[in-house]
Amino acid sequence: MRLSKNFTLAEFTKSQTATRRGIDNTPQGEHLEAAKALFENVVQAVRENFGVTVLNSGYRGPELNEAVGGSSNSQHCKGEAVDLECPGTSNYEVAKWIEDNLDYDQLILEFYTPGIPDSGWVHVSYTANGENRKQSLTAMKENGKTVYKTGLIE
Repeated sequence: MRLSKNFTLAEFTKSQTATRRGIDNTPQGEHLEAAKALFENVVQAVRENFGVTVLNSGYRGPELNEAVGGSSNSQHCKGEAVDLECPGTSNYEVAKWIEDNLDYDQLILEFYTPGIPDSGWVHVSYTANGENRKQSLTAMKENGKTVYKTGLIE
């Protein structure tokens, strides 16, 4: 099943943990509809602008989310979020382009190291209800703890 021109549901639900543990990670109903909206409104546009786009983390059903120790509030669990990278393009540049050109709910430049373009990844979410917050954050480690700072920090 295609979520958009260049992306399949299988890419969005792929998980080594789910495969190893025999977990069915297939979204249903509103989670599947949310995934389609995410890909049609954000991920496909990233692909068309930057070319090859790699999905690092996508949908996590309840059993998989528990297995990986994910937050129960994660938008990954609703089909609304994806972590991605575009090989050959700085993750900061990808995040900045999303911020400047697309509608999104939350955009997080995660664990990016300035001067190392392929460090970290970009987390982006989208809600189909039209109430996207356009919240941009940067996640980084400070004193061994993850902190989130407002804005995209290069």
